[in-house]
Amino acid sequence: MCTGKCARFIAISLYPLALISIICNIILFFPDWDTKYAQEDRDGVGPRITEEVKYMGGLIGGGIMVLIPAIHIHLTGKQGCCANRCGMFLSIAFAAVGVAGGLYSFAVATVGLVNGPTCSVLGVWGTPFKEMEEEYLKHPDLWKICTAPQGVVEFNLGLFATLLVVGGLELILCGIQMINGLFGCLCGTCGDKESV
Repeated sequence: MCTGKCARFIAISLYPLALISIICNIILFFPDWDTKYAQEDRDGVGPRITEEVKYMGGLIGGGIMVLIPAIHIHLTGKQGCCANRCGMFLSIAFAAVGVAGGLYSFAVATVGLVNGPTCSVLGVWGTPFKEMEEEYLKHPDLWKICTAPQGVVEFNLGLFATLLVVGGLELILCGIQMINGLFGCLCGTCGDKESV
């Protein structure tokens, strides 16, 4: 496979991953599929959503910071003005931004899974699993201590796990594009009308 075709394949793979990241992050703002937890209460208490959701790892990191490089990488793989050694060199820098975005999304999702969700335990809001000595992920029977939002542990677990996998895949694909861009810069993009 030539470097141009490889770049197109990577870019096309990054588009749905970036979209999944953005959607997962937006959904995380609405636990129990309700907007009331994302809004400020009448008594001045801020949003009652998990802290790691506010870092927007999926929206900024896995979404925007991967989507913009994916567009450039896709253009680099096409025949035309960008499909040259200079374009492949620039794709290394763009892919590095994608690596940083995927890494940010991966790290935020990991912390979100480790700390657990913000929820109400007997009317008191907090992050109950953060202070526990036992890992809550290994003990599903502990999840029922969160009374509101309903099913918040499973909700956060599913979405943060998805962000973790997607961030890891973005990290790998952008890393491969950095290597591919280096080869494309040194050897060309295998195009018939390559400009130096």
